[in-house]
Amino acid sequence: MAIITVQNLRKQYGDKVAVKDVSFSVEEGEIYGIVGRNGAGKTTTVECVAGLRKPDGGSIRVDADLKQQVGVQLQESMMPDKLRVREALDLYASFYANPAPVQALLDEVGLDPNVAFAKLSGGQRQRLSIALALVGNPKVAILDELTTGLDPQARRETWELITRIRDRGVTVLLVTHFMEEVERLCDRVAVISKGTVLTVDTPAGLISRSGGVQRVTFKSTVPVDSLKDLPEVHSVTVEAGQVIVTGDDNVLRAVVTALPSTAVSNIKTETSTMDDAFLALTGE
Repeated sequence: MAIITVQNLRKQYGDKVAVKDVSFSVEEGEIYGIVGRNGAGKTTTVECVAGLRKPDGGSIRVDADLKQQVGVQLQESMMPDKLRVREALDLYASFYANPAPVQALLDEVGLDPNVAFAKLSGGQRQRLSIALALVGNPKVAILDELTTGLDPQARRETWELITRIRDRGVTVLLVTHFMEEVERLCDRVAVISKGTVLTVDTPAGLISRSGGVQRVTFKSTVPVDSLKDLPEVHSVTVEAGQVIVTGDDNVLRAVVTALPSTAVSNIKTETSTMDDAFLALTGE
């Protein structure tokens, strides 16, 4: 059942059209990703969904009370330097009729309640933003560029937190430009370019539809022209002494079977990712 339905959304600022024609639906309980380059219209779209901006056209239906059941984490959230973590959560909790237990949220996000906002690291500030988005016991959490600027460890900790949020029944609308984040977290994803939705699919589906392939590189002491005749192989090129073979999921097995093992060395394999899919879909 769709908990969010957006149809033909349009939003412009003066003469600039930020969102031209965006349509998608989010099923209850899923993590739904929205990806696109800077300026594609991602943030404007979710701000309209959250009720923070008024659309100029189209329709939005959210099966939840926007003020009481939708939590929002924006790209940048600042607070008074001396405001402590617990004080911030208590303040936000006072806005809701049925807030989540503050101590339980603190335990979930792993923050010291007595630390002032100015003393928090980037990752800790993001975890506080998530806690503030969840303090109202929302049905829907909208998270915008959640892990931008975080180091790899903080990013992965945040991913684990988002997964736990979904596992307890919260629908997550996630805006990101990190393709690895999409692969790790999202059930489905909408690719937005220049204010329109190019396509919607699962991450695996997008990779497959965009011609997802395996790439095998190696050094060979024997000719490799015969590899071009193998049904598993799409292409064979040689660059700076390295043989590069692309093909389907069985291309590695086909290569090592066709060539003498003593003639092949330094084998490496790569699989197409969401980065490859995004570039193929958008041409950007």
